[in-house]
Amino acid sequence: MRKIRWGVLGAAKIAREKVIPGMWLGKYSEVVAVASRDFERARALGLPKAYASYEELLADPEINAIYNPLPNHLHVPWSIKCAEVGKHVLCEKPIAISASQARELIAARDRTGVKIGEAFMSRTHPQWLRAREIAQSGEIGEVRVVQGFFSYFNRDAANIRNQTGAAGGALNDIGCYPITHSRMIFGCEPRRVMGIIERDPDFGTDRLTSAVLEFPAGECAFTCSTQLAPYQRMHIFGTRGRIEIEIPFNAPPDRATRIFVNDRVEEFPVCDQYTIQGDLFSKAILENGPVPVSLEDAVNNMAAIDAIVRSAASGKWEKV
Repeated sequence: MRKIRWGVLGAAKIAREKVIPGMWLGKYSEVVAVASRDFERARALGLPKAYASYEELLADPEINAIYNPLPNHLHVPWSIKCAEVGKHVLCEKPIAISASQARELIAARDRTGVKIGEAFMSRTHPQWLRAREIAQSGEIGEVRVVQGFFSYFNRDAANIRNQTGAAGGALNDIGCYPITHSRMIFGCEPRRVMGIIERDPDFGTDRLTSAVLEFPAGECAFTCSTQLAPYQRMHIFGTRGRIEIEIPFNAPPDRATRIFVNDRVEEFPVCDQYTIQGDLFSKAILENGPVPVSLEDAVNNMAAIDAIVRSAASGKWEKV
């Protein structure tokens, strides 16, 4: 069976600890190369090929697709460079630093004919596919509210998540999750948003952000923070019931996950969402089908993020 041969741009922690191990287990994916400006760091990953520059990786004719986990501000420039040499691209979230910049990727995709998608691995996990199925089935009535919380604590000045020049901050890094999943559950785009942002006095990045997204049928309310105790949870409330996703975003690859639907528990067998994501993307390449999270979807998610930032500045509701 043919497998897509993947290369990785950079040796980011998510690549080292999550994506590469997950994709190695795939049926259609094979990670064969990594490039890092720190060559020893690249070589230490033990992949068949290691390069000391991103350009060398892109020049390798045996690489079919690139996984891009670079800092946020480098997502679009390097994804476009990959596309221009004929490499398909799975790019980490958030796809860009703005919706307008994300649209540049659509133009590059259409110009080059490659597949480009956003790496929202949690959207491929069976627990979320089931939650959406239940929400759309009418079992909990009409969905009116999606509520979320996502946080961790990190005040390391050297960490890119705390650097404004790298488009860091809570909203971009983790606030994008409740946004994409609320859009997934409602099945449409928010009309307007209201946001409140508290910025770190030293870094300038948003360390505490809360927002309300108004959808045609209801609303999403969430809080995210880079300086609170680690926690994550998502709730979906309908007119006749509710769904709770216990570990909505960082679903563990070594134990079962659970969602709560009213008074019952649904358990999902052990699986790795990074394996699933990689294989779905590789299969899309092999069969010329749709990628798991399209660029059009990614642009819409960025548009909501942009509107929240505008609202926090204006103190008013902002249209998406």
